[in-house]
Amino acid sequence: MSELPESWEASTVGAVATVQLGRQRSPKNHTGPHMRPYLRSANVTWHGIDVIDVKEMNFEPDEATTFELRDGDLLLNEASGSPAEVGKPAIWRNEIPGACFQNTLLRVRSAEMDEGFLYWYFFSAAFSGRFGEAGRGVNIRHLGKQGLASFPIPIPPLREQRRIVDSIEEHLSRLDAAEASLTAALTRASRLVDVACAALSDGDWQLEPLSDLLISLRNGVFVSRPSADPPGEPILRISAVRPRRLDVEDVRFADPLPDRAEDYRIEPDDVLFTRYSGNPKYVGACAVVPPSAAGVLHPDKLIRGVVDMAKADPRWISAYLSVGRGRAEIEARLKTTAGQVGISGGQLRTVPVATPSLEEQRRRCDEIDRFAEVADWSSSAIRSALSRSSSLRRSVLAAAFSGQLVPQDPTDEPASVLLDRMAEARSAAKPPPRKKKAAS
Repeated sequence: MSELPESWEASTVGAVATVQLGRQRSPKNHTGPHMRPYLRSANVTWHGIDVIDVKEMNFEPDEATTFELRDGDLLLNEASGSPAEVGKPAIWRNEIPGACFQNTLLRVRSAEMDEGFLYWYFFSAAFSGRFGEAGRGVNIRHLGKQGLASFPIPIPPLREQRRIVDSIEEHLSRLDAAEASLTAALTRASRLVDVACAALSDGDWQLEPLSDLLISLRNGVFVSRPSADPPGEPILRISAVRPRRLDVEDVRFADPLPDRAEDYRIEPDDVLFTRYSGNPKYVGACAVVPPSAAGVLHPDKLIRGVVDMAKADPRWISAYLSVGRGRAEIEARLKTTAGQVGISGGQLRTVPVATPSLEEQRRRCDEIDRFAEVADWSSSAIRSALSRSSSLRRSVLAAAFSGQLVPQDPTDEPASVLLDRMAEARSAAKPPPRKKKAAS
């Protein structure tokens, strides 16, 4: 722990609070005469307690005395497969009177410490991954009762704890508001191209079936269990195709090469369609192949169209079929089989496409591309701002628990006095040792 202000003390969680692990679930407690609601790790979120889905099990009266929650208790996730989720905290506000808690949670209770100070310190330790680093285990990190009780914690004077909490919440509320505005702006930026695309692809033009604008339309090659890593030839995944976008990095690797692999290599200005998906909005999604994807294999999950460049700009086909009337024609042809929504090449061939002159198609596609550039630049700037906001949160919390967020007040009772008082109270609460019986 870094150097602390003079009025602060270095301590451990177990020295300033009681730590209790919840009760283990057992089949014998699924029913019984003393059923109670209980909290588990799923009920503790970064935004507080979630009581939408609360289970019940039997707690005998003596067990309820140990595991019943009180207003102001802190609950922390005891373990997680993600180190960033270990120790995630929330304050119990008696949302369900009489509720208890399971052993996927740790309860922290202190009569002297400010509960808000403890909450934000635990939040900082979880948010920064320090709880995860302190946890035991490989695939699942366990913080454990002893791990939390021995975890270091800086102790400011009690009055300063409260000033720290007020300052943290003021700073973070401003960041919350800023992030909400940035997130809304990111949503608007992502919709900008859709709006532009819909406006620029709408007009009173002759309709032609898609088949008349293509030289060929065919499914890709089947590869059994392509690898996530080389060696092998890159082959696109179905998720690589999204409306008007092809993610050239979203690939698997085929080794050995399938028969007639050369017939299934995509070329710049081809258009690719998704054949099926569990999400209907991605079925029939169309994207143009960029030069960087030349030579990559396309799988049987995608349909490749080779465009007749004398009749259509590939960008126009992709834009027109992604929004408005074009997308509606795609959706009218979707079929559901065994839970998967799909479309066939034969159905795609019949989709009508508006065909202004090639010159007009290119002009409008250039306008859409300009909107896409603006949207991409805006989205990148917004994501950078969101990343900076996350860093600012860490900085606020780091400053708070190193004595740099609020000034120290020399009239405050020093933390050493607070710790001595807690130690005396704990010692007084201990039951007297049992006297040994004299030998008869």
